[in-house]
Amino acid sequence: MATRTPIEFLPALPTVVPVIKEDNLDPFLVAFSPSDPRNPLNWPTGRKWAVTDILSATGFNRIMVSTIMAPALPLIAKKLDMNSAEAAMALSIYLLATAFGPLVIGPLSEIYGRKRVLHASNVWFLVWNIACGFATTKGLLIAARFLAGFGASAVYSLAGGVLGDVWRPEQRGRSLSIYLVIPLLGAAVGPIIGGFMAARTTWRWMFWSTSIFQAVMIFVAFTTFKETYAPFILQQEAKRVRRETGDQRYQTLQERFHAVQSSSRSRSVFLQALTRPVRLLFTHPIIQVTASISAFNYGTMYIVLSTFSSLWTEQYHQSVEISGLHYIACALGEVAGSQLGGPLMDRLFLYMRARSGGEEHIPEHRVPLVYVGAPLVPIGLFIYGWTSQYLVHWIAVDIGIFITMFGMQIAGLPLQAYVIDTYGEHISSALAASQFLKSLTAFLFPLFAPAMYRALGYGWGNSLIAFASIFIGLPAPLIIWFWGSRLRAKAVQSI
Repeated sequence: MATRTPIEFLPALPTVVPVIKEDNLDPFLVAFSPSDPRNPLNWPTGRKWAVTDILSATGFNRIMVSTIMAPALPLIAKKLDMNSAEAAMALSIYLLATAFGPLVIGPLSEIYGRKRVLHASNVWFLVWNIACGFATTKGLLIAARFLAGFGASAVYSLAGGVLGDVWRPEQRGRSLSIYLVIPLLGAAVGPIIGGFMAARTTWRWMFWSTSIFQAVMIFVAFTTFKETYAPFILQQEAKRVRRETGDQRYQTLQERFHAVQSSSRSRSVFLQALTRPVRLLFTHPIIQVTASISAFNYGTMYIVLSTFSSLWTEQYHQSVEISGLHYIACALGEVAGSQLGGPLMDRLFLYMRARSGGEEHIPEHRVPLVYVGAPLVPIGLFIYGWTSQYLVHWIAVDIGIFITMFGMQIAGLPLQAYVIDTYGEHISSALAASQFLKSLTAFLFPLFAPAMYRALGYGWGNSLIAFASIFIGLPAPLIIWFWGSRLRAKAVQSI
């Protein structure tokens, strides 16, 4: 059965004093009632979409910045006297930062709330992205890119947490698909914009233009984004009631569990929260399986994004501007996959729930959708590899990339939903653990991709990735399907 946060079913807190539980047994428990409008799960739909859309637009900009440099790397390398390895590092170091950032930012959002962490990370990212545009040495550019990536990484742990905060399981597919449509465009739109900027203006405008957009998003977030993390909302309300009544017995369920009245215990809880993503990654098979599949696909995607432009300029002898346009195929595949995968996941949710004859959703029922998308990934890679190897018409290559990206999205959505279903109020920490592996592969895979293609060519190089995709992407979900319920039971006890 799906893991649910206790606050979803607990009584409400009125304006001035706490409400007594319906059974009158605990008048000092600060909690939500099932229909409490302050519970983010009970918010009006418009407010839910507001916080979702803010994260989506913020994610678009931060992900776009990760790839916008790709077409301009030769130009930047020449201007800042960088060799090929240093140029690749300037691109990839941003992704390395997004591996480590969520390990800290995810747990902090479960201590200080989503809103504070979002605002702080927005400002941090803006400062260092501006610094990238003013960099005059390769060292400064690489350092600023790393620090900007650290701030950008907040969206990876916050987004899933916020979606889990405000949307119920039967709405998870649609909310994920709508949230993802804009950020997914960012990864592919970045090289398109970068290609035109590199050809028509200074490369520094790649960072200045995205910084202007980020400044606008900071203003929108400060005026629109509301706190979504229910335990934090209750905790703030409990503090208010204790202050107004002078009675320290008013506490939330979480406060009672952690006994936060003790300062030494508070430090212990803080350290436990900060180490939670690492513990999940090393001790929870659910995270290990889902993160391994997602990480491989994510690394493969960044191999494509980092080498796609050079394929068209070196093999097909197209201009930098035109080479950037081929990223449209990547974007279309990702958008089509997310928009089809979201509704399919919700339909599957309703079908599997009705079939099981119960009202509760079983997270393992997400798994069958993985097998709709997983086989498409190697098929697309085979088409992409061998059509580019023999210089077949460009449309065939783009079709291969479209199929690959489409399959990745269809297979990835249910895995992300499974983690959200399983980890309740610790969604951000769980997604941070998953993001660590994803960002690590996104950083490492592009580093060996040029050497792989030189040695094997595009045909056998992409075939090698396709065979690895078959080996990893098809058997691994069966672990969740057959043993997921037992693993979830152990997971809840050890978080």
